[in-house]
Amino acid sequence: MDPEITLTPTVEGDAPTLRALLSTPEVAEWWDLPAPGFPMHDDPEAVRFTIRDGGDIAGLVQFSEELDPKYRHAGIDVFLGPAFHGRGIGTRAVRMVLDLLLGERGHHRVTIDPAANNHAAIRAYEKAGFRQVGIMRLAERDSDGRGWHDALLMEHVVDPAAR
Repeated sequence: MDPEITLTPTVEGDAPTLRALLSTPEVAEWWDLPAPGFPMHDDPEAVRFTIRDGGDIAGLVQFSEELDPKYRHAGIDVFLGPAFHGRGIGTRAVRMVLDLLLGERGHHRVTIDPAANNHAAIRAYEKAGFRQVGIMRLAERDSDGRGWHDALLMEHVVDPAAR
């Protein structure tokens, strides 16, 4: 049986492990190297949870919210350390955050935008219920800072009238 996947609010004690995971080539390729202050002080708009596989820190999932009633929605980002790839942990963590955003936070639309060639992430997000919307051309700077790459806009939408 797989260890239990839990999400806990990210705390300072998680930071060294999360920075180490983010610094691995397999993760930094998609997320870049940690910004100064990551994960506690670099992005005050993000709500961050540490993903735990049993007792081990596996990665991080975060969300941000647009609260203007006309455009209300949330966006998710997630990363896992290489040892945790390919085990369904990311899909489960994203589903847990979706439940929070759609249920407790009252959103009807949640987006995620992986690099268009990050096929493993795209498969995981589709398993969590996201659908492809379209390609955003040259939307993100490459991790080496030398160029740009496409991102895939994906969304999970629940019709508010159907609730």
